[in-house]
Amino acid sequence: MATIALTINGKKHSLNTDPQMPLLWAIRDVVGLKGTKFGCGMAQCGSCTVHINGVATRSCVTPVSTVANKKVTTIEGIGTEANLHAVQQAWIEEQVPQCGYCQSGQIMSAVALLKSKHNPTDADIDAAMQGNLCRCGTYARVRKAIHRAADMSKATAATTGN
Repeated sequence: MATIALTINGKKHSLNTDPQMPLLWAIRDVVGLKGTKFGCGMAQCGSCTVHINGVATRSCVTPVSTVANKKVTTIEGIGTEANLHAVQQAWIEEQVPQCGYCQSGQIMSAVALLKSKHNPTDADIDAAMQGNLCRCGTYARVRKAIHRAADMSKATAATTGN
């Protein structure tokens, strides 16, 4: 056991845990944030995607010790019910989810993409979302929602001057 300092969604946590524990379990079982999902446990499906210092990362294979003193953002940290992130709003407007299980990972990957590419092409989206599996097959809606979120972000930036 070791004490590991983490910042999750802007809140500092001091975890006394096995340094090799997957970050996913630290987030879900120790910190109590349930939005990040377990899918495959092998970084193949994307359900466990979080941001570590802004980079989309599979938390199921990331030892908690490797993120000590780094900023971790989960699905709970990108928007609120009162102030949705553009990607979350676009997901709703495009009716992306069916079963919804993979959606937190899908959204986290889309948010990371839009941080680096403000106007992504279909090829950019396909590359960024590769490895995020959806058993319901909502990939066309995912792509459409990402384009919508990009447009929403551009409109907001034009309105606010950012």
